[in-house]
Amino acid sequence: MFNFLIFGFIAYLLGSIPTAVWVGKRFFGLDVREHGSKNAGATNTFRVLGKKPGIAVLAVDILKGLLAVLLPQLFLNSEIQYNEIVNIKIIAAIFVILGHVFPLFAKFKGGKGVATSLGVIFALHPPAAFICLAIFLIVFLISHFVSLGAIVTAICFPILIVFLFKESSISLIVFAFVIGIAVVVTHKKNIKRLIDGCENKMYLIKKKV
Repeated sequence: MFNFLIFGFIAYLLGSIPTAVWVGKRFFGLDVREHGSKNAGATNTFRVLGKKPGIAVLAVDILKGLLAVLLPQLFLNSEIQYNEIVNIKIIAAIFVILGHVFPLFAKFKGGKGVATSLGVIFALHPPAAFICLAIFLIVFLISHFVSLGAIVTAICFPILIVFLFKESSISLIVFAFVIGIAVVVTHKKNIKRLIDGCENKMYLIKKKV
């Protein structure tokens, strides 16, 4: 129980690092939560602050999820059973995402957790993570909707875990479905805008006017 508590707490603190908020305030004198989509995530950082700050925020947010889930593997005794290690890593995964969405250091108003979730998936199941990344990029490059890429990827993740990789860990399967549903739910406003045809597009290369 101590391991679950300590690594869950550390993960929450890591997730609570409000990268987009701190970068915006420190280097641009503004809070990204007051501009654009008012979301403290990498996508809104790209829109409000530009490509370089966006890349920096994206990288740190992914790293938060990756590090939080790898810490139990690095520090726990190798004699601990595989299933227990997996369960502790999943607890860390849940809390780092919660930290990003409800950050302690930013008045509990954070982002949607997509980038941090990607870091989590890379730590938990690298093969599935690479496929998810490919799916996201394909959907995004075709549609130019970041939200659509995130939603499709979130739906595909549990399907990959169950049917492609035939994962035996029940806790990992449950987590995959929970995170998939959570991402879709947090994008409900985006879904409405997609249906209404008023969702903002994003281009890796700016269109020439």
